[in-house]
Amino acid sequence: MPLILIVDDSPTEVHVMQRALEKHGFRTAVAGDGAEGVRLAREIHPDLIFMDIVMPGMNGYQATRTLTNDPSTSAIPIVMVTSKGQETDKIWGLRQGAIDYMVKPVSPADLVAKAQSTLAA
Repeated sequence: MPLILIVDDSPTEVHVMQRALEKHGFRTAVAGDGAEGVRLAREIHPDLIFMDIVMPGMNGYQATRTLTNDPSTSAIPIVMVTSKGQETDKIWGLRQGAIDYMVKPVSPADLVAKAQSTLAA
């Protein structure tokens, strides 16, 4: 079963995402901010990371850049899942190394579909 790391500081968002993913057979791990997300990614090497942007301390852009520049985590696909919906936000997220970008609110079905298609690629 693939392991997905959810990096988000909203307990509500995390709960909805975890429930949807686990219902479809994914294992999940959770980090509440970017720094914890980087640490956990290096420790558990998830198959996929869903990364929020707006978080205290290290934001999602910084965490994504850190992970994609680290040879031990650079192969882990990162999908930004954020409320920042401007085109410039998306472009910046992809430039940091994210492979895709989803704007909240994201339906559980869309989240699961994105996980399945990303892991199948």
